[in-house]
Amino acid sequence: MAIKTILVSQPKPEGDKSPYFDLAEKYDLKIEFRSFIHVEGIGAQEFRTQKVDLNEHTAVILTSKTAVDHYFRIAKEMRFEVPDSMKYFCISEAVAYYLQKYVAYRKRKIFFGKQTIVDLVDLLKKHKKDEFLLPCTNILRDKIPSTLSSNGINFTKAVLYRTVASDLSDLENVYFDMLVFYSPGGIESLLKNYPDFKQNSTVIAAFGPTTASAIIKNNLKLGLHAPQPNAPSMTGAIENYVKEQLKVNS
Repeated sequence: MAIKTILVSQPKPEGDKSPYFDLAEKYDLKIEFRSFIHVEGIGAQEFRTQKVDLNEHTAVILTSKTAVDHYFRIAKEMRFEVPDSMKYFCISEAVAYYLQKYVAYRKRKIFFGKQTIVDLVDLLKKHKKDEFLLPCTNILRDKIPSTLSSNGINFTKAVLYRTVASDLSDLENVYFDMLVFYSPGGIESLLKNYPDFKQNSTVIAAFGPTTASAIIKNNLKLGLHAPQPNAPSMTGAIENYVKEQLKVNS
């Protein structure tokens, strides 16, 4: 079956430039975007139950812009004045620059890696005497804390926000040829919103091994998986799939 309609379980890209827009134009596809999950902050009262003292930490490990937002949010709610001496270890340069929203960038001790927690390890080891705080979500990937622990980094995990399923009731009677997922949370949201979901001929695409695994574990058929050797991006994998279907149907 030729793919004509695609639903991507993420917010619509900002601006006019996106590989998805190029894909839609090139193959005359109807591509829609919708977040299947969203983030909710944990309040001060719930945070207190974790018995984490913000005052005891001299450094923060920030794995996303969302983590930055919620660290400063909870600090404000807890009436904790973040000291100028606080060190910030960011997973990427983009996250490091995002700190400018909250601190005078040039006057702070800010370090960053390339893109993964592994990239940060050498920097963290140089500051082993610090007490690190790891602001995170309730579904933090095991790799981050396990990497820190295996390298002897003394850190405290603080759950500051949670990922929850969005209300998708308005999509109940809408059909798409392909559904694209980027996280296991998206699959959970699909099945929470539609417990009687029947895949039928819908192609389900996944980015990353954990997302692919979630699809299979929930007894759904994985129709497309990225990254691939010939398609490192999701849009590249979709294009290859669409081209193959066009060949079959020509």
